[in-house]
Parts: sequence; C-alpha cells; structure tokens
Amino acid sequence: MVSCASEWLAQELMDVVRLFEGADALEISHSCKDDGTHFSGSFRIDGREYPYAYEENARSQTERKSLVKRFAKLALYNILSERYQKKLPWGSLTGIRPTRLAYARLEKNGEFEGFFRELGVSEENIELTARVIAGQAGVYEKEEGNCDLFVALPFCPTKCVYCSFITAPIAGTRKYMPAYLAALEEELKTAAPLIKNLRSVYIGGGTPFVLEPEKLGRVFRAVAPLRGNGCEYTVEAGRPDVFTEEKLDLCKEYGVTRLCVNAQSFSDKTLAAIGRKHSAEDVVKAFEMAKPYGFDINCDLIAGLTGESLEEFQNSVDTAIALSPENITVHTLCLKKGAKLKEETETLSAGGMSAMIAYSREKLTAAGYEPYYLYRQKYMAGAHENVGWTKKGHACVYNVDVMEESANNLAVGANAISKRVYPSEGRIERIGSPKDIPTYLEKVEKLIEEKNKLFGSRG
Repeated sequence: MVSCASEWLAQELMDVVRLFEGADALEISHSCKDDGTHFSGSFRIDGREYPYAYEENARSQTERKSLVKRFAKLALYNILSERYQKKLPWGSLTGIRPTRLAYARLEKNGEFEGFFRELGVSEENIELTARVIAGQAGVYEKEEGNCDLFVALPFCPTKCVYCSFITAPIAGTRKYMPAYLAALEEELKTAAPLIKNLRSVYIGGGTPFVLEPEKLGRVFRAVAPLRGNGCEYTVEAGRPDVFTEEKLDLCKEYGVTRLCVNAQSFSDKTLAAIGRKHSAEDVVKAFEMAKPYGFDINCDLIAGLTGESLEEFQNSVDTAIALSPENITVHTLCLKKGAKLKEETETLSAGGMSAMIAYSREKLTAAGYEPYYLYRQKYMAGAHENVGWTKKGHACVYNVDVMEESANNLAVGANAISKRVYPSEGRIERIGSPKDIPTYLEKVEKLIEEKNKLFGSRG
C-alpha cells in the first residue's frame, strides 16, 4: 500500500508496486515537492528513507504534473528493483502507449532513446520502439478532422476464460439483438455528419461473425453510407467455428478489406482449456476459406495462455507464419477483473514469458514481418507488451490511429469509447458508452446527443 498526499499519485505509484511480486505487502509512504524545475521527494519503506531529486524544466502546469509523476515512479521503481534484484523490460513505464511517449520526446528533443534508458527500459525494447515508429511511416499522421469509426458487436459463441470484455455467450444475449441492431443503425445514421476525413472502419466485438448473415448484412448496410471514400475496412471475424462462405461473400460485397482470425493458439489442448469449441485445424480451414477473397488477414496469438508450454507457443508462432497472413499480433496474457481466469489465480507467473516473446520477435523478423504498433496493459505477464507485426505495405491504419491516439475515434455500440483528439492542444475528450447492453439501449438517445455535441457538425 502506498500513502501520499495525492490520491491520483498514490494510484500511479501502486502500478509500479504491482510490477514486483510481494511488494504490495509493503507499507510505503511518499512525500514530494517541486518548483517546476527541481523535483525532489522521499519514500519511506520499513523505516528506511529513500530520498530522490531530479531536474527538468516544465513548460506548463500539465507538464509539471507529468514530471512529478514520472520522477516519483522512476524513484520507486529503482528502489524496488534493487530490493527485489529484478529489472523489468519496460523499466518504470506503466503506461499503455510507449510509442506515444517516444513521439512526444522526438518532437521535443529529436530523440527518445536516452530518455527511455533513464526510465530503465531495456535495450531490446528501445530498439522495438524505434522499429515500431519506423513501421508507422506513411500511416501515422496527426491532422485535425481525421477520424476512425468503430462499431461494437459484443456477442460471442462462448466466453473465453481470459476474457474481461462485456461479451457473453450469444445464447443469453440473443434476445437483445433486434433492439441492439436498431440502436446501431440510429447511431450510425446520426454519425455521418460528424465525420470529416474517415481513415478507417473497424467492426469488432465480441465475435461479429457470430451474427447470422442477414443481421451482419444490416450492420454492413448501415455502415455503407459513411464509407464513401473506400477507406480501410476491418471486420473482426473471430473464431473459425462461425466462419461461413455466405458471411465472407457479404464482406466482399460491402468492401471489407481486412479480416481478423483470432486463433489465440494452435494447440488443441490450450483451445479446450480457454473455453474454445473448435480445433487448431478449424483455424487453418478458416484461413483457407478466406484466402480466395483477397482480404488482408490478421492472426492473433496470446503468449502465456493456461498451462501452455514454450514449445506449444513456438509451434503456434511457426504455424501462423506458415499460413502467411499479412498481420500477426502477439499478445501477452493479461488478467483483468471480469475474466474467469482472474478469479482462479490472483497472480500470473511470468514463467517462460520472456522466452516466448523473444522467440516471436526473432521468428517474425526472420519471416519478413516488422512491428508497427504496440501497447501495454496492467497485470500483464512478465510486464511485457502486445505487438502487431505486418508485412511491408500492410499496416492497419485503424490500429496505428487508436494506439497513438492521433485521430478522432467515433465509436458506436455498448462499451464503445469515442474520442475527440485536439492535436494542436495536446488533449483528448472521451465519451464512454455503458458496458452492458440493456443500459446501453436505455441511454442510446442521450449518447447520440453527447456525441453530436463533442464532435460538432464536422468533427
């Protein structure tokens, strides 16, 4: 537990504490002061004082607050790293967007590597960050009026044990489908005047392909008037047990350009353990079914799934590479509240996580893939990251925009978060839709009003 004068800072410091197993049992007190240039403070742990002091000129009150947080977290990380004789791959960084921080540093100083070293980031991850920034060249941009559209379909065949999303087996949520589709249609109709320069469309979930073709077609028809410029169009098809040629035909008819096949693993034992009702061979068949349509395909893998060995994960990486999708995303298992797996285990052992991540980087690089986006979450195994890998020329615009928060995101549906980005001011405003479907349905008209106000006539 961390006690200090500012509650928000105490929460930030607890994010550092949770990086070290057993540190949450420590009684930690913190005090600090600054004048906008000199930042000093002290931690008290087990009766011992640990003072720290740093210097940097804050150009605004916002930056001053950010520096207070950064230096306190760095000092605490260094103390705990020494105490537990453990260095973490991202050092004192606990935020979810390392590349966004790197971009800010590049704009300010022309380089970020030295800054990341000061924060304790490993040389491997400094190199990874540089490669991601290079991989975003030609895609990343910050322009007023740029916008991405997200459509949430929170329905799944079954719920995986690691999943913390609001999705539930469709057998229990199907009764909401007619009202939910009508609400989506209304949200999409009113969204059209709010979009200036549409960069991409992403239909996610859940598992959108769990919808029957006629219902999926309704969603596609509602999106069609907003996508007159033929921009990137992604559908998170999801699991192979809901793939059909009729649904793939619909995607092709409405101009979908990208399809996500969420394999997660190519081990039948692992798939059964996480609650999937299909085999690894079914995933391969889904790839074969989708290939003639010419979509860019993304395959998701998760390192650290229930009981999976290093050898099993390596086989999943090798199998994904052999299938040759345009994108492969390697996630690190993250245990969040709401996931069944979280209820069964309070701490997640990193185990061979570092070896899994190292293997994926080596093999994907050798196969011609380059990292083009990365993000992190709390409670990730081994304090690692999620990385999207792409073949040259196939980076997903939506993923870059969302991870770097460089464009507006107009999101419709339950548990969808809309963001208005103000690049010239360096700030973001958000509107979050209710997580559960019944509450979303009750409040959809109010949400439409709020989005009209946030985005204006030509957001």
